Amino acid sequence: MITSLLVANRGEIACRVFRTCREVGIRTVAVHSDADEHALHARVADATVRLPGATPADTYLRGDLIVKAALASGADAVHPGYGFLSENADFARAVLDAGLTWIGPPPEAIEAMASKTRAKELLGLTPLREVTESDLPVLVKAAAGGGGRGMRVVRRLADLDAELTAARAEARAAFGDDEVFIEPYIEDGRHVEVQILADTHGTVWALGTRDCSLQRRHQKVIEEAPAPGLTEALTAQLHDTAVRAARAVDYTGAGTVEFLVADGRAHFLEMNTRLQVEHPVTEAVFGLDLVAAQIRVAEGTALDTEPPRARGHAIEARLYAEDPARDWAPQTGTLHRLAVPDTVRLDTGYTDGDEIGVHYDPMLAKAVAHAPTRAEAARRLAAALERATLHGPVTNRALLVRSLRHEEFTSARMDTGFYDRHLTELTDPAPDPHAPLAAALSDAHARSRFGGWRNLPSQPQTKRYERAGQEHEARYRPTRAGGYEADGVAVVHVDARLVVLEVDGVRHKYEIARYGDRIHVNDTPLTALPRFPDPTAQHAPGSLLAPMPGTVVRVADGLTVGAAVKAGDPLLWLEAMKMQHRITAPATGTLSALNAVPGQQVTVGSLLAVVETT
Repeated sequence: MITSLLVANRGEIACRVFRTCREVGIRTVAVHSDADEHALHARVADATVRLPGATPADTYLRGDLIVKAALASGADAVHPGYGFLSENADFARAVLDAGLTWIGPPPEAIEAMASKTRAKELLGLTPLREVTESDLPVLVKAAAGGGGRGMRVVRRLADLDAELTAARAEARAAFGDDEVFIEPYIEDGRHVEVQILADTHGTVWALGTRDCSLQRRHQKVIEEAPAPGLTEALTAQLHDTAVRAARAVDYTGAGTVEFLVADGRAHFLEMNTRLQVEHPVTEAVFGLDLVAAQIRVAEGTALDTEPPRARGHAIEARLYAEDPARDWAPQTGTLHRLAVPDTVRLDTGYTDGDEIGVHYDPMLAKAVAHAPTRAEAARRLAAALERATLHGPVTNRALLVRSLRHEEFTSARMDTGFYDRHLTELTDPAPDPHAPLAAALSDAHARSRFGGWRNLPSQPQTKRYERAGQEHEARYRPTRAGGYEADGVAVVHVDARLVVLEVDGVRHKYEIARYGDRIHVNDTPLTALPRFPDPTAQHAPGSLLAPMPGTVVRVADGLTVGAAVKAGDPLLWLEAMKMQHRITAPATGTLSALNAVPGQQVTVGSLLAVVETT
């Protein structure tokens, strides 16, 4: 029996595994980088071991250090979570060689399936060896790992070499393995997968299907179980293929077999030899704890002959600290408040006051709704996200709510091109027009309460705020009775934390929270702007500013000051939160300044380069 378990991971998945361990009576051990010293997973574990450094390559990808940590802490088992070393056969073998229990499939199964190239060959499929114009578009893909890292769609042969280089670098940083391969890219199919669970006694369960078609940058955003709209025949085919793949490599534990479904046909993508991020939807539908099942399988317990019966429908949404309206740019800063109604399950690695840094994935949490029907699950999840309190960096919360209510999703007609088609409408800010007024009134009340200078009655006042790159102006007038008035709105109540406005006979409440110059009005984030703009903050036309904090990992070959560039040309690459982001020329012209060098750490708004138009 396992008595003490180390999770070779961080964040949400480490906390998720620890929760099950506590329920079954297993002592928990966390490893943490220097950047994660105060992270939630380190705080909730029974024991912790430091991994010196901050980058994944120095910490969570150091299998030797993790095995030493397990032995030093008295752990007798290691759970890899997902990502990092979870599909690394050498790490699994090192865990076993150290006399520890590995919560996962045998190293031989990982070697056979974790490399996407070898997995395809095992099932009689082969990747593209040479790419011609007729093969386009193609997908460059990391052979190890997943999560959208090391993946690039190539539509022009001229871009292939550059995308191969970028994919290799991203895969190396995320998984410690830069092997990539090329396969045909199927436009706008559905991403469907099968959860499997196998024991050491020859039983393999196919635990239904999941649909993960709503993706950005090949990383899943919304997942659900079961996959809607599949015929019984196609579902049976998917189950049979998944079980056949597991049996082919004597698989044990939890795993996922992924397919792209197009025109009623299923195309094998890969087998992930680990627990998936989206496993909670399967847990909800089948009434299982997959982590507990992994532990029991590792202890030698046999599964029942047949899996439990599926009930209802479950949908999961990934809450990211990112700005979908700005090319999904990851966001950093303090997460002041995170609270989601208890009508849904919330898996997270953060609590109020935690810092969102640059070194790791920007996922804050996963929210999961389970209901008797798909429509009810979608409604419940959208409502819970809409009512959630999220104060801190910009998130994709509004995008998730709108996606769940979009007609293409509610009618189950979505595919992997969903966000390519609908991103603009889904990210339209559409702010509450009275939120800036509520903020301004609350500010005015706070100033008067603490003895600030009070304006003369009826003197119009103006306050400016910024949201999502747009400026908003609020106008109001103090009254002789000590209150306030504004055009078209009746001001019912004002204090530092609550403003009540009446519009056309309907009263609206605005809850106010302040964090420095950032104000959240019913979760609408506003930044107070100075009365007079700072002239030193202006940049020359053609300036390229860092859209996020990160590290400059590459500058285009031969790029120097004075070089001629064309609009859209890639100039340099930033790495942030385990993804590489390409910075391109904003216009055709001449590079007049280049301030970035490989290895340089930059903050948001740092001047990287200047392109003068010609």
